Amino acid sequence: MDSSQTTPQGASPAPEPTPGASAEAATSAAEPSRQVRRAARWIAAFAAAHGGGADGQAAHIGRGRTRLVLVADDGTWGDQVLPGHAEALRAAELAGVRMHEEFPPEVTERITTGVYEWRRMAGIQVGGR
Repeated sequence: MDSSQTTPQGASPAPEPTPGASAEAATSAAEPSRQVRRAARWIAAFAAAHGGGADGQAAHIGRGRTRLVLVADDGTWGDQVLPGHAEALRAAELAGVRMHEEFPPEVTERITTGVYEWRRMAGIQVGGR
């Protein structure tokens, strides 16, 4: 090691990148993208407005995009679509979402469907907006 690359006494040098390490591992350690940070802020605000926490499940929806479905503690649900699975998981992590491969029964039983959802579903079926 030359003298220009010394580390403070007692500190260990920064680890060298591992050859062949996955891009996903490098991405998770890197600073999140603006889109991920924005989604995380929205998710955190959604959770705070609806009981303080949220459960989530990430689902691939095609063309490399992932939908993060959220169920807040009060049963309100919402979603965010991100450009990839790693991005969705990172946004959920930053927002403190409890993630699941599949929603357990206690989460699905908590979901409430409001007037907006019922009107939207009826409108789609009868050719409405």
